[in-house]
Amino acid sequence: MAKKPPPEGALFVRLPTAAVERLDRAAEVLGMRKKDLVAGLVSRYVDPDSPRGLDALGSLSTREITLGVVEPASTRGSYSFQPYDPPEVMTSAQAADFMQIEEAAVIELAAAGKLPGRQLGGGWRFSRAALLAWLATSERP
Repeated sequence: MAKKPPPEGALFVRLPTAAVERLDRAAEVLGMRKKDLVAGLVSRYVDPDSPRGLDALGSLSTREITLGVVEPASTRGSYSFQPYDPPEVMTSAQAADFMQIEEAAVIELAAAGKLPGRQLGGGWRFSRAALLAWLATSERP
């Protein structure tokens, strides 16, 4: 007996032309249907059930996103899938981007011993894990 495919819902989105062209090319090169390619990306990169997954999704947003699985009514949305995978060891500029603050503030906090980092040669290096731990703690008086 053939295995029954999982239930499907409809998703209608408007994408920038360049993104549509990239999706078309990827589907053609991979020999996949676009819906399977998108479903694979969503399955791999979208995790709305964990704080880490939501943080990762939030960092991708360049504008408000409305995505919906269509039941009776259709929902339109926009997208912004931009890869962001910060390295385990970051420069002061990368740490500033990661923490969404100015680089000068990162250097100032590190130099004052308030932000975990190491001065190596002429620049600072920051551990991603140490920055996340630091961000998770409340500031002490």
